[in-house]
Amino acid sequence: MPLSPTFIQKSFGDLPGWDADDHLAAFAAFKRSALHAPTKPYRTGSLGITFDAFAEAYGEARSVSPANRLEARSFFERCFVPALVTADGGGAGLVTGFYEPEAEASPVKTERFAVPLLSRPADLIDIDDKNRPAGMDPYLAFARDTPAGPIEYFDRGAIERGALSDRRLEIAWLADKVDAFFIHVQGAARLKMTDGRLCRVTYAAKSGQRFTGPGKILSELGEIPLAKVTMQSIRAWFETHPDRVDEILWRNRSYIFFREAPVEDTTLGPIAAAKVPLTPGRSVAVDRLLHTFGTPFYIDAPTLTAFDRKPFRRLMIAQDTGSAITGPARGDLFAGSGAAAGEIAGVVRNAADFYALVPRGLVDRRGA
Repeated sequence: MPLSPTFIQKSFGDLPGWDADDHLAAFAAFKRSALHAPTKPYRTGSLGITFDAFAEAYGEARSVSPANRLEARSFFERCFVPALVTADGGGAGLVTGFYEPEAEASPVKTERFAVPLLSRPADLIDIDDKNRPAGMDPYLAFARDTPAGPIEYFDRGAIERGALSDRRLEIAWLADKVDAFFIHVQGAARLKMTDGRLCRVTYAAKSGQRFTGPGKILSELGEIPLAKVTMQSIRAWFETHPDRVDEILWRNRSYIFFREAPVEDTTLGPIAAAKVPLTPGRSVAVDRLLHTFGTPFYIDAPTLTAFDRKPFRRLMIAQDTGSAITGPARGDLFAGSGAAAGEIAGVVRNAADFYALVPRGLVDRRGA
């Protein structure tokens, strides 16, 4: 598989701010993927950075522990060659942010805690071209198993009106429907249970319909100017229009189901699509059809200052994906867990240049 012309080979000297970054923090995230790699190989993205090309770098990462930033930087410079990732249509790429919400929750339904987070229903099946009935939307990756064959699953409105209320799927109960919705958007959450436990829910499956963000809906309705759409502005609108919450949220037909997971390290995020815990400020979600998990990306977003009040120039590791993350120069930056991380993630929408770090052996064999 040849490398795509999407990649334009560069030198490390071409990367703005490269020398000033904390490569040791990036190495720690990369090593988590290296440790996972022998268990189950990552799928190779269609742009040609093959999983097996990481073998040498992964092997070294598993066996060494750099003592400082300089040693970590030397590792990346020795094992990789940077390549600018050209965006669809030219111009700059785009970064947004995501985080792991924290919320108070109850293990049982009460007058206050009445909004459920649900586990995967038994009749929700994976669907693809092998078992998709004629006429079913080819976008759908999930369906409802019935005696007559697979059909489209219940959507958000139907589920929240009670379509699954007799299944005993409730993992936990929240106090606020908007909080629950944003947990759906992020795909994970830490829950501070009323019985004193700290637990985590992570993505298990979805109903399958297309995601329609409330920001887009409110912009189209003339409620919030598109340029001012952030998580914070959306929440503020819902607070002042509580009677219209269902109206807006049900226009997003996609519904997320969860599974419980332990919180083994409070400094790390949930285990995501790449099957390793996300590292705040160092894990990035990418288009998994194009890119290979574990790929380091140096991201230069000079207008983004929400993370540490200076231009965002960081080495990130591709360790997650998302249905809204499409295109070669498109990334979703993991900001961490809790309200402070949410304040950062909610305002990130910035132009960015992406530099993929291509395994050196792959460049030597094929050229970038």
